[in-house]
Amino acid sequence: MPSPRLLLLQIRKVGPVRLEEVESFARHAGVPTSAIDVLNVFDEPDFRATVARPYDALLVGGASEASVLEPKRYPFVPRIVDLLTAAIDSRKPTFASCFGFQAAVMGLGGTVVRDDDGFFEMGTIPLSLTEGAAADELFADTPDGFLAVSCHRERTGDAPPGCLLLAFTEACSHAFRVAGAPFWAFQFHPELDRQRFVERLGVFRGRYTDTDDHYERTAARFAETPESNALVRKFIQRAI
Repeated sequence: MPSPRLLLLQIRKVGPVRLEEVESFARHAGVPTSAIDVLNVFDEPDFRATVARPYDALLVGGASEASVLEPKRYPFVPRIVDLLTAAIDSRKPTFASCFGFQAAVMGLGGTVVRDDDGFFEMGTIPLSLTEGAAADELFADTPDGFLAVSCHRERTGDAPPGCLLLAFTEACSHAFRVAGAPFWAFQFHPELDRQRFVERLGVFRGRYTDTDDHYERTAARFAETPESNALVRKFIQRAI
């Protein structure tokens, strides 16, 4: 069976992380990197909302160098929101991670906040499942309390209107599906495993850790996240 054609909407400046993100999605999706075309919004900020139309599915990655709360500074943010809204309207299978989650929340009428008290969720953390997750195509066979990679300063308290909350922590919502559409969004990073998380945090250590020792101590606490990573392949196998 041929690999599906996938479009990765990427929000990355740093070259090595651009490549790593593609490789991470491909690895956990079980597809070759050649199956993934990349639209990086830093290179192509003026894209159409219909750009995903020729593809079997849309993937959206994270961002350490942009914020959905700063559309004037990052003018591609409204275009990302328009793309995700178009994907929902057209029932395009979509897997939106981290920044993609937050952009989807904004587009669906929810609220994203950056706490003044310095809220920061980082690590491989246990996620709780809602009752609705038991009937979801991706989460039905995912165990409650599964570990996932999370690293974010901004958050949302609940799933936006018209969506089913699937996973959460005490601090924030972590996954939802749009009702009636094959559209899933994740505040955590299903595409990142422990080793890739260590490597990526190393690239951005000045942003997320205070010293080299802080980075080493933080990275040493990371655990493997197989149930989270399996969600990417489940999406490919069950949603497309």
